[in-house]
Amino acid sequence: MKELGEAINQAVAESDRVADVMGRMKASGHDVFLALEATIGFTADTGTTQSTPPRAANSPGELEITSQDLQFLRSLRIAVNDQK
Repeated sequence: MKELGEAINQAVAESDRVADVMGRMKASGHDVFLALEATIGFTADTGTTQSTPPRAANSPGELEITSQDLQFLRSLRIAVNDQK
């Protein structure tokens, strides 16, 4: 993940087009800074080509939450089942 972030940063930093546009903005009297945010997600390749059908809930009104679901919800600062 760190290497991918560094590669993206380097690609933007070395972009002639980005430098040109920012240079023109500065020349027109603007203070310019660039801040990018990337959301990178990945899952382990299970080697299967068929999709797994969604599992049924344990009981009506109850959802099965995977560890990936929990990780995503935590990234949004959403607690599940009173977790903090």
